[in-house]
Amino acid sequence: MIKNLIFDFGKVLVDYDFISFFQKIIPDAERCREFTKLLFNDQIEQELDRGVVTFDQSMQRLIDSNPQFTEEIRLFSTRYQEIVTGEVPGMYNLLSQLKAKGYHLYGLTNWCQKVYETVQNYPVFQLLDGYVVSSDVHFIKPEPDIYHCLYSKFSIKPEECLFTDDRQKNILGGAQTGMQGVVFSNATQYEQELKKLSIL
Repeated sequence: MIKNLIFDFGKVLVDYDFISFFQKIIPDAERCREFTKLLFNDQIEQELDRGVVTFDQSMQRLIDSNPQFTEEIRLFSTRYQEIVTGEVPGMYNLLSQLKAKGYHLYGLTNWCQKVYETVQNYPVFQLLDGYVVSSDVHFIKPEPDIYHCLYSKFSIKPEECLFTDDRQKNILGGAQTGMQGVVFSNATQYEQELKKLSIL
């Protein structure tokens, strides 16, 4: 029986848009494309999400190796919260309903330490009973260890959990540890999935 509902953060509880932000701070299209390539690569994403370096350390490394983008990197760092565009429509109301029905709500996210600024800014996070952030535990989805961190931290059983994430590979990672999952598209689709499972 499902007792615990687990939520990814980005593209599930809140939305974000790096590209629009980069275009806003760098009007020149070619320079913006170069900057986007600099920030959007697996190495930087993984080191930030895994917490192997702090956000500030990572940004300083980028400045040191790409001094031509010093101003843009500093803008990215200081205005990071503008990347988050708001709560995903409908999810606050859905989580409120689920909490009222007695379900425990938890978060499981791949995110750097900047996530805590986001958590403070949006009420949907206050509905959660707790969460695990990849940069705190130094594991990232879909690695099995991060799911086990969740189970251990909150003393919950995987077979009593339903995980919601916008990426199929992360759902499969949870399934390998015994947790059911739903690939998220939008609040309406998620609500329909919950009704199929007799959760709503």
